[in-house]
Amino acid sequence: MAKSTEKDLELIRSSVRALCEKFPESYWRDLDATKSYPEEFIKALTDEGWLSVLIPEEYGGAGLGMVEAGLILEEINRSGGNAGTGHAQMYTMGSILRHGNEDQKQRYLPKIASGELRLQAFGITEPTAGSDTTNIDTFAEKKGERYIVNGQKIWTSRAEYSDLMLLLARTTPKDKVAKKTDGLSLFILDMKDQKDNITIRPIDTMINHSTTEVFFENAEIPVENLIGEEGKGFRYVLSGMNAERILVASESIGDGFYFVDRAVQYASERVVFNRPIGQNQGVQFPIAQSYMEIEAAKLMRDKAAQMFDEGINCGAEANMAKYLASEAAWKAGNAAMTTYGGYGFATEYNIERKFKEARLFVVAPVTNNLILSYVGQHVLGMPRSF
Repeated sequence: MAKSTEKDLELIRSSVRALCEKFPESYWRDLDATKSYPEEFIKALTDEGWLSVLIPEEYGGAGLGMVEAGLILEEINRSGGNAGTGHAQMYTMGSILRHGNEDQKQRYLPKIASGELRLQAFGITEPTAGSDTTNIDTFAEKKGERYIVNGQKIWTSRAEYSDLMLLLARTTPKDKVAKKTDGLSLFILDMKDQKDNITIRPIDTMINHSTTEVFFENAEIPVENLIGEEGKGFRYVLSGMNAERILVASESIGDGFYFVDRAVQYASERVVFNRPIGQNQGVQFPIAQSYMEIEAAKLMRDKAAQMFDEGINCGAEANMAKYLASEAAWKAGNAAMTTYGGYGFATEYNIERKFKEARLFVVAPVTNNLILSYVGQHVLGMPRSF
């Protein structure tokens, strides 16, 4: 994989920006009002190849790296869009790429790259397990040449708009494994083929994120759709978490810059008591502080992305990037809301929509408290906190 030059990176930024201009904030505001999925936007992203940048060229992708992928999502969110509506397709396929066999790569990656198949759904979390992934109960029982799946997943976003699901299920009972991380297997589930054995229920949330709970009743998965070794799925999922953290950090950085851009513009134009409100330190300083914190988080994101592309273990950096970026974006959102005052609550100004979206990344796809625990234990060497 060739390293992009600064000119290449700027071309990516400007190209994504140009695409996003075709989908103004009124587009996203209307989707938010009706809780609809951005089909046109996802198609445009797919047609221009942005969602397949991490897929190698031999499988129909662009063969680019995490640095480039992060810039794409950052620019989408900075434009006022919501990259979370399609971001999973970027990193979910990584499990197939890193741990799948050649037959699986040939069967799925070219079709994902072209948009013929969508791999948006990642079935991991369960109602009774939460962040304790090793405690999941959904079971895949091997019967001949198929696995029969029964159980439930929750917070499975975009399941209604995905052809495939990457599914983590138990293949060995909890009381029969030597380590709690054993006995979990990773599968490629054809959701269209098994639609009669899958029930999808949308969850009504404060943001338009198309999240659902999914029920499996004797859903069938052919043995050739098992990724890697049976019982080793947990480690395969972990190997993709760094990519997820870096990409989510990128979206938060985009959100942060969005809030700063809009707050600066409004504070410079809005006149109260015969002076622009941005002249007041009470308005100006929180915006300036947010800008500095976002720039600092961006440096950590850049470091993590570069390490990822170079094949260096970046678990600490990826987690810290996600933490710093999501916290900075949330702080910037609050600064923007304060700057806009009452108008920040009016949907036509778009701040309240992005404000809600930014809050999500403080708790998902991993809560920031778990990142603090990770850094305390694995980086600083303190005792495990839970």
